[in-house]
Amino acid sequence: MKLTTPTKVQFVPGTSGYFVKDLAAVRTAPSYDPLVHNHILTPLTPGFSKVVQPGSVISILLHLPNNQIVVGDCVDVIFSGAANRDPLFIAEEHLPILEDVVRPWLLKADISVFRPNSEKVDGLWPEVQKEGKGNGKITTGRLHSALRYGLSQALLSATASVHALLPAEVIAREWRIDKHALAKQPIDILALCHRNDFLQLDRMIMKRIAILPHASFVHVSDLGPGGGALLEFVERVAKRIRETGAPGYEPKLHFDVYGTLGDLFPELSELVSFMNELKRAAEPFELLIESPVIETSREAQIARMADLRRALRAAAESDAQTPTPGVPVQIVADEWCNTLPDTQSFTDSGAVDYVQIKMPDLGGLHNTIDAVLYCRSKGVGCCRSKGVGCCLGGSANETDVSARLSAHVALATVPDFLLSKPGIGGDEGVMILGNEMGRGVAVLRDK
Repeated sequence: MKLTTPTKVQFVPGTSGYFVKDLAAVRTAPSYDPLVHNHILTPLTPGFSKVVQPGSVISILLHLPNNQIVVGDCVDVIFSGAANRDPLFIAEEHLPILEDVVRPWLLKADISVFRPNSEKVDGLWPEVQKEGKGNGKITTGRLHSALRYGLSQALLSATASVHALLPAEVIAREWRIDKHALAKQPIDILALCHRNDFLQLDRMIMKRIAILPHASFVHVSDLGPGGGALLEFVERVAKRIRETGAPGYEPKLHFDVYGTLGDLFPELSELVSFMNELKRAAEPFELLIESPVIETSREAQIARMADLRRALRAAAESDAQTPTPGVPVQIVADEWCNTLPDTQSFTDSGAVDYVQIKMPDLGGLHNTIDAVLYCRSKGVGCCRSKGVGCCLGGSANETDVSARLSAHVALATVPDFLLSKPGIGGDEGVMILGNEMGRGVAVLRDK
């Protein structure tokens, strides 16, 4: 039987959607302004020459027998090398492995199927074990997670092209997902917004985005004395929605604090007290806090998050005796939740309300698909006291190509919500993901 294989392979370096940052250097700096301090701070994470650097990408171009060309983008997340992630992805360092090792395999790969190819890409490569050395390269016998991510994107698009199917349909077929279980409408989007750009926030409110604004607080100084700056920001966001939002518009409020709350309030009781202040500031909207603390290992992260979640639930139950009880603060896992086993551990632990499935960190797309389906099997879409929800996430550092493939993973697996990407402009990510999902739903409905 003749195999369906690519006729040509190309690797094209390019620019990703945002920046990469040395989280360790940022967190240990006395204060941090990227425009002021980037040239005077010393990087702490291997591979970084500056604390903030432009992100890089390698596009994988597969030329197919049907004269189509499909693309996948190899890209890493903003905070590469942190919390057990793969090292910083420097495109030119990985081109030799792609040219000498991966290209010969791709030219022989049967692209009529996707899952076995994605699993192969994600597995051990003896040639990489021999070649790997130095900063930014992998010495474990596996390709860098960015390479695995981009290659699997191209391979999924190739299989879809061969069979004239949507990528979401390929996923449904190979994972045996019933067609009636596919998304009937676009998945809710969490819009990434700059915390100092309220015109951007107003645009997201006008567009009735389901979850906003993310608004990263990376350094403890961002929180202000006693957390006052964060508290004021949450109040201002909630007030702005109440004042300008359309009738019936009730988005969830999501803030990513990169462990700074735990740095500012190391005592559990103080942390719980402040998070309940945040909850009241956000009313009447549901509040999600991503990475309130960051520990030095996955086990320690889960343990501390579990303690915090139990204490928050206890405080919420006590508050329920008041005439207008607030909703419990929802905790989102990110740091140390980098792989499929990590996702399963956080999901099973009861330590969090949501996990972010950070797609570039998981490498091959089959891992992301399995991770979402695992979360769904444990109660996605239920009351958060009964199960763990999931955000099909990723990074502002991604590209339009990886974002569109993310939309199809979402249509096939139906997570709770989807992180906007690429970039932190809000509008662009919402447009790319929303339109791709809308087109996909229309095609699926027609079939």
